[in-house]
Amino acid sequence: MDEDSRYEAVRSRDGRFDGAFFFAVETTGIYCRPSCPAVTPKRCNVRFFPTAAAAQGSGFRACRRCRPDAVPGSADWNVRADVVGRAMRLIADGVVDREGVAGLAARLGYSARQVQRQLTAELGAGPVALARAQRAHSARVLLQTTDLPVTEIAFASGFASVRQFNDTVREVYDTTPTELRAAAPRGREARRATPGAGIPLRLAYRGPYQAAAVFDQLAREAVPGVEEVTGARGARTYRRTLRLPYGTALVAVAERTRAPRTGGGTRPGGWLDARLHPTDPRDLTTAVQRLRRLFDLDADPYAVDERLGTDPRLAPLVAARPGLRSPGAVDPLEPAVRALVGTAGAGILVRRYGKALDAPSGNLTHLFPEPAVLADAEPDGPLGALSAALADGTVRLDPGADRADAETALRALPGMDPAAVATLRVRALGDPDVAPPDTEVPDAWRPWRSYGVRHLRVAEASR
Repeated sequence: MDEDSRYEAVRSRDGRFDGAFFFAVETTGIYCRPSCPAVTPKRCNVRFFPTAAAAQGSGFRACRRCRPDAVPGSADWNVRADVVGRAMRLIADGVVDREGVAGLAARLGYSARQVQRQLTAELGAGPVALARAQRAHSARVLLQTTDLPVTEIAFASGFASVRQFNDTVREVYDTTPTELRAAAPRGREARRATPGAGIPLRLAYRGPYQAAAVFDQLAREAVPGVEEVTGARGARTYRRTLRLPYGTALVAVAERTRAPRTGGGTRPGGWLDARLHPTDPRDLTTAVQRLRRLFDLDADPYAVDERLGTDPRLAPLVAARPGLRSPGAVDPLEPAVRALVGTAGAGILVRRYGKALDAPSGNLTHLFPEPAVLADAEPDGPLGALSAALADGTVRLDPGADRADAETALRALPGMDPAAVATLRVRALGDPDVAPPDTEVPDAWRPWRSYGVRHLRVAEASR
């Protein structure tokens, strides 16, 4: 999009572009999402930015009406396989907070200077600024949905000091943390976390969202002890355990989708309600991003449906299920193990080698086994080879992995046939453009072949 096209999107308050770019108003010093319900500013006063971090770095504050920090992430980071896309996925997973820019660069295979230069040139902000914007969002969520002391929230959000936390909140939101907490939207008090109730979250998405198809798949694949789907169709709840960098967590995500009021503009999309019970609040950001990958919440359904809807074979399927998503995974080992031994076999491995929770929650009793544990316990055969390769880094399936390199490494392992490798590119690596070997997939579906295949399989399952 050129700047005139972006301004038209702002003028029409088109929520399809929320997260794809941000606009700032020089006369007010505020930046917004394209669908902001405020009066449209004059074109001469508007500047456009590719990321919230770039707007913040230029001295603009987040709008209190549209909350631009809460939009779905740009779908570009799902599609792109270059270093910028890989870097953005790793930053979202909290790598900069945990390992610094040097750790990010090492994972990408570049120098820290090269990573800084490429991100700044394309996104208007370097890795530290991008991570800082993410920390500010996490801080706002914790301030407005929990009763945690401000000092605890500072460190839980990833800040190195309370002073850094206070300064960032003032710069981004033009208010103090205490004032930000007091300004929680009406109705938020009912959602505020209480002891044992977890942190309430809204997992935003853009466009239509076929929740039933996602929950159907999660129910079919649920590994006993780690996952479960309960309730009647249309009002189900997906619950699972999470192994995270600083601790563990239990999470529950409701199937029923919620839509915002349009306010006279085009605000398609909505959110899934979730509750997170982390043992360490510092894991909030990472947990949210892994859930977003699992539920494919940062996809751009408009781009996907526009391309696939022109194909005679897919057109009726797209019309019947607009916004169909392609679920990912919170732990790349899970789809890998399912591909080799099936869901039932994965459940057996969980009972044998998964770490038991200190306090089980209903049918959730274990964490999924770690690669090193499986490699030691089951050293023989394809499962042992895969687990050992993941444990020693020979195979990387993390958010920043190079997809082509990962496929080459997977194919070198015993027992990893082309179908299993294709499954892992979709589920573990979030590749939107995979053609399985057992399905006729034309090049006209590019770059959304994973979604085209998903349409075929959902339609077949519904017959």
